[in-house]
Amino acid sequence: MLDWERIDTVLLDMDGTLLDLHFDNHFWLEYVPARYAARHDMSLEQAKAECLHRYELVAGTLDWYCIDHWTEQLGLDIVQLKQEVDHLIAVLPHVPEFLDLLGRAGKRRVLVTNAHHKSLALKMDRTALHQRLDALISSHEIGLAKENPGFWPRLREREPFDPARTLFVDDSLPVLRAAREAGIGQLLAIRHPDRSQPVREIDEFPAVVDFDEVIPGLEAWLAGREARPV
Repeated sequence: MLDWERIDTVLLDMDGTLLDLHFDNHFWLEYVPARYAARHDMSLEQAKAECLHRYELVAGTLDWYCIDHWTEQLGLDIVQLKQEVDHLIAVLPHVPEFLDLLGRAGKRRVLVTNAHHKSLALKMDRTALHQRLDALISSHEIGLAKENPGFWPRLREREPFDPARTLFVDDSLPVLRAAREAGIGQLLAIRHPDRSQPVREIDEFPAVVDFDEVIPGLEAWLAGREARPV
């Protein structure tokens, strides 16, 4: 599925790729509307409709991913609310093993997320995945969301890499399409980003449920490299 000989850099999404997307889906679709309803004295159904409408207005933009934007728009302390349910933050299966193996293989491991830096900090504090990564980059540093074609050339200014020798892994099809248009050499989609939801069927990109589907290939490549004479 992946040609490890032609990969120097691995760009990795966070939510739905390294971390279970259930936390975010529950937070934005259930927890925030419930707190919004309580604060503004409305029914939960009304609050869900209002929140969804506001989400849709900025979907795919930096505002959608911005904690400060939603704190202002909804009149809620989003950071505090995330901390109240941060026990739901969970690393997806086989992620630590995969990241460690990438490190052994000499691949540069770069987290590339649309998450706001406050959310990124919370999740790294909870999971310590930053200890298994070489760099962490939020699209808020770049100034554009990953869905935007302009994101990718700006990313290369921040984190130099050869697109032809790069693997990018994400659960978002719009983001993967933008990466494909930017010339990223190898792409991989995640089929089960939210463990509370069914596995998705994906035909547009090579796709896996878990990283254990690609670990054997990487192990075989690494064993072959280590067996080569110096």
